[in-house]
Amino acid sequence: MASALAYPAADVPAAPAALPTIPLRELAPFAIFGSVLALLLLYFVGAEQGAVSLVGGSYVHEFVHDARHLLGFPCH
Repeated sequence: MASALAYPAADVPAAPAALPTIPLRELAPFAIFGSVLALLLLYFVGAEQGAVSLVGGSYVHEFVHDARHLLGFPCH
């Protein structure tokens, strides 16, 4: 009697196909967008206060205050 784990040759799955590659031209817009978003976030966490402030008041500073300390930016 054959084992329950034995498969006939026709039922053995084929090796998986290789993953498709993504050309750099298709990846570039997402990389640029991600980089700009990361730089904008870094600006607001690290430098949005005082003389280089884009937003008046201290609302942005207070909103990112804990993140500023967590990342090691001085703010006091």
